[in-house]
Amino acid sequence: MITQIPSIQFFEGIYEELSNVSLRRSRHSGIRNVLMSFKSLKALEKFNSFTKKFSNSLMLIDEEGTISVEPSSVKFIFGGDDGDDLERVDCQFEIEREDHWERFMRFMNRYAEANGMAYGDSGKTQ
Repeated sequence: MITQIPSIQFFEGIYEELSNVSLRRSRHSGIRNVLMSFKSLKALEKFNSFTKKFSNSLMLIDEEGTISVEPSSVKFIFGGDDGDDLERVDCQFEIEREDHWERFMRFMNRYAEANGMAYGDSGKTQ
C-alpha cells in the first residue's frame, strides 16, 4: 500500500508549502476558525496557475482522501521598499461540524509530521 504524502493545493498538481496555521474557536458560536499562511505560492511562480485546473477551493490531500474547503477569505500581504514584494498569503475558513474538525485535525497532524512542523499553544484563550 502506498501512503499519500499530505499536501495542500489551490491548483491541481501544484503543491503549496504551509508556513503557519492558527486555530481559534468562538466562545459564543463554537465555530472554529482556521487561518493558514503561506510565505509564497508556487501557483504564482512562472505563471503555473495558467497551466493547471483551478478547483475553486483549497484541497487538503492525505491518505484518507481529499478535503475540499472554500476559503471565506484569501489575502495577499505585500511589503518591501516599494510595497510590491509578496510577504505572505493568508487563507481563512470556518469549520462548524465536529466530525469535519476531527478530520481536519487528522490531516494537520499528518501534514505537520511530514513537514517537520510542531504544534505550539499561543497561551491565549480564544
